[in-house]
Amino acid sequence: MTTDYKNTVFLPQTDFPMRAGLPQREPETLARWKAMDLYALSRKAGEGREKFVLHDGPPYANGHLHIGHALNKILKDVIVRSQQMMGKDSNYVPGWDCHGLPIEWKIEEKYRAAGKDKDQIPVVEFRKECREFATHWLDVQREEFQRLGLVGDWDHPYATMNFEAEALIAAELGKFLMNGSLYKGAKPVMWSVVEKTALAEAEVEYHDHSSQTIHVRFPVTEAPIAEMQGACVVIWTTTPWTIPGNRAVAYGAFDYGVFEVKAVSDDSMARVGERLIVAEGLAEQFVTDAGIVEWTKLASHKGLDGVVCKHPFAGFGYEFDVRALKGDFVTLDTGTGIVHIAPGHGADDWVLGMEHGVPVPDTVNGDGTYTAQVPMFEGLPVLIFDDKKKKTRFPANKAVADKLAELGMLLSTGRIEHSYPHSWRSKAPVIFRNTPQWFISMEKNDLRDTALKAIEDTRFVPSIGKNRLRSMIAERPDWCVSRQRAWGVPIAVFVNKNTGEPLRDQAVLDRIIAAFKEEGADAWYTHDAQYFLGADHKAEDFDQVTDILDVWFDSGCTHSFVLEQRPNLKWPADLYLEGSDQHRGWFHSSLLESCGTRGRAPYDAVLTHGFILDQRGDKMSKSVGNTITPKDVEDQYGVDILRLWVVSSDYTNDLPFGDDILKQNADVYRRLRNTLRYLLGNLDGFQESERLPFAQMPELERWVLHRLRELDGKVRKACDDFHFHPLFTELHNFCTVELSAFYFDVRKDTLYCERTDSTLRRACRTVLDEVFNCLTAWLAPFICFTAEEAWLARNPGEGESVHLRLFPDVPAEWLDDALAAKWSKVRELRRVVTGALEIERAEKRIGSSLQAAPKVYATADYVAVMNSVDLAEIAITSMAELIEGEAPAGAFTIDDVPGVGVVPTVAVGDKCERCWKVTEDVGSNPQHPTVCGRCADAVESTKGSGGAAE
Repeated sequence: MTTDYKNTVFLPQTDFPMRAGLPQREPETLARWKAMDLYALSRKAGEGREKFVLHDGPPYANGHLHIGHALNKILKDVIVRSQQMMGKDSNYVPGWDCHGLPIEWKIEEKYRAAGKDKDQIPVVEFRKECREFATHWLDVQREEFQRLGLVGDWDHPYATMNFEAEALIAAELGKFLMNGSLYKGAKPVMWSVVEKTALAEAEVEYHDHSSQTIHVRFPVTEAPIAEMQGACVVIWTTTPWTIPGNRAVAYGAFDYGVFEVKAVSDDSMARVGERLIVAEGLAEQFVTDAGIVEWTKLASHKGLDGVVCKHPFAGFGYEFDVRALKGDFVTLDTGTGIVHIAPGHGADDWVLGMEHGVPVPDTVNGDGTYTAQVPMFEGLPVLIFDDKKKKTRFPANKAVADKLAELGMLLSTGRIEHSYPHSWRSKAPVIFRNTPQWFISMEKNDLRDTALKAIEDTRFVPSIGKNRLRSMIAERPDWCVSRQRAWGVPIAVFVNKNTGEPLRDQAVLDRIIAAFKEEGADAWYTHDAQYFLGADHKAEDFDQVTDILDVWFDSGCTHSFVLEQRPNLKWPADLYLEGSDQHRGWFHSSLLESCGTRGRAPYDAVLTHGFILDQRGDKMSKSVGNTITPKDVEDQYGVDILRLWVVSSDYTNDLPFGDDILKQNADVYRRLRNTLRYLLGNLDGFQESERLPFAQMPELERWVLHRLRELDGKVRKACDDFHFHPLFTELHNFCTVELSAFYFDVRKDTLYCERTDSTLRRACRTVLDEVFNCLTAWLAPFICFTAEEAWLARNPGEGESVHLRLFPDVPAEWLDDALAAKWSKVRELRRVVTGALEIERAEKRIGSSLQAAPKVYATADYVAVMNSVDLAEIAITSMAELIEGEAPAGAFTIDDVPGVGVVPTVAVGDKCERCWKVTEDVGSNPQHPTVCGRCADAVESTKGSGGAAE
């Protein structure tokens, strides 16, 4: 009877499908994790271990997730999972930022659409609508984040609008109040005319903007030299609307020339015979701008100390001296080297003015119109913003320039394209406006120095983040923490009407905190002042502050009401992780808040990632149509493809993203999945009794185990360094190049055709088991769904999960650098043989490599490493001959493997029907006339044991 040898080959068997079907399969895995409560099991597994806490920076609860959210949260999940699998108790508590302008703006838009005035709505009712809006989007985002595979305490997240959080935010502000750091002062702050509120630097975006420029005459009334007397100091500004707020001019340590105009062009506003003062280093540019054809320098003077001018609007309500003051910020980059100073409209202007006692006028109202203190321009809007068209006009610029021209004070006009601050919410340009605000001093209680020291004590990934944050803290002004809005934690402070000083009474503060814990921050609006002031103070003696806190103060306090309040976390956090913009946002505010109240940073390390660009390197924008949402990827590819993109990218830079990149990652994923499938298929039926001890392993198997030990070190270092893309490249190459293209290829014959109890096959299956155990663990933080699916294919029990495992302990004895060096040479030689056989196949001289019997010529060093290696086995040929010496002319060679040449020949003998090798012992067993002796023995060994099935 003829034997069907196909049925005697030990082919791979697995239910792990080649096609992943991730969009359908991943939700099933999520449901399983929820049913088994993977989060709770992880916490139980971590009991007693060293804690690792990544404190989640709160995303804003106001819309569906974008790819930036996915990058951020997946990177966090990878770190949390990897730390847990390295033996830590790595607990992840997600959180949300819920207060602030964007949500308030959305509710206002609804009112405007209904023809309602927000200011006519009771504040508690308005806040209730804001809370409901934030609650809705928090729930939406919670589901969307979990779809990304994130495991955390989703049933108990933190939110800045929780009553406990609002109470502790008020308590944290109270600490600054009690230690004297909190004060009320008038300073110029970035002000949104559209939103009628002060903005923090983190709420501002910089966009290109076209501004009108003007050169203006300031007539000199007092001067250190005669040539300046009666001349005009010339300033240049990109904000003509600030001229009514001018109270001084600033100069630098430069040479200033006094020039007499001799000739002008027809359209010039300069006058022949007048004298003008500008920095000599900018004189040539100024002449061109002002249309001056000829002039003569009358004198030169170092600086402008002692110069006093008239305001260009003198005689029309601006009857005061304008002194020249030295300013370190004045440069020769552009303009005239003389800067007009409006202390109510710029940080540098205000500081310089304060140093010299310059008065700060109140020139602009909260709605952006000039106040009654601005002669000639009262009520005129500085800017008008068309929300629908996102267009801005500056009517005041034209009005001021026209009046200057009418009075003969204008020298020239122009336009300039430059970067200008805009509100990130309304997209309207902002202005600097002097307003009474609440500040936290950077100098009181040494906050700046404490923060700078904390930066030095913090680990930054990448390290450049340290310099960025340090420079911001070193130069920043006092922290403006007040906002003129309704949705947020109120600045729960009372101000004495007589002294103007805030009330510092811990008992009052304690009553406020208790009320907030019980009722939320709405208590500030629902109780009268006396309720909080108690018996020791009279309400009629105090004003109750109605401003709310900057939302960055809210989020800067999260460490106090999350890390310090939850026993399964710890303070400080091991890691804060956000986008690089958070150097001026959450990292910044958390640092200042914690340093001001606890004397150190709330984190030991800070990691920053870049932003998402489209695959051409352009910024993603809905209007351009180049956005891809996480849901788009989930529905088409599955989340594991997205996670693969995250870990294979250098997140320290901005990251390109698009369809082509997703397809590339899908191809990478397919190769990884095929590796896992191959392992599963060839481990079918593997038993512990089959395991072979390390001491009995052949060299090739020991080389694979050596690589596992090497990779184990790299995995752990990468996880400690939070540096994943080089590791992922290494793991991918291990799977595709070292395993699939080499080891699996070489050992396929052993796995399929050797008898089941052979030492070689047992060794191979033992190594495959070790590889599977390592790979599923190492890949689990990266492709969490697929690693779980692969693990459960062999471990299907209830409560089983790859995510409850630790990274395997890989024995140190497996490391063998000498063996690795040897097999590196073996693989070089094999590459030459493979290249030669590829040509033979292409020319159809052979059908497969098993029909070949190559003659391999090699130098002595290659021959030496091959002395214990079966050349035919590693070349996957039926026969092979290794010859020491120079290869004959015409032999196949590869330039980067000198010393090896191959002459292909055809194997002699018959083809074995079972293993397809061409050998001369086919038919040596009469009972199996069409197979080789090795295969005949393997077939006989399975009789009575059910054949090839294991």
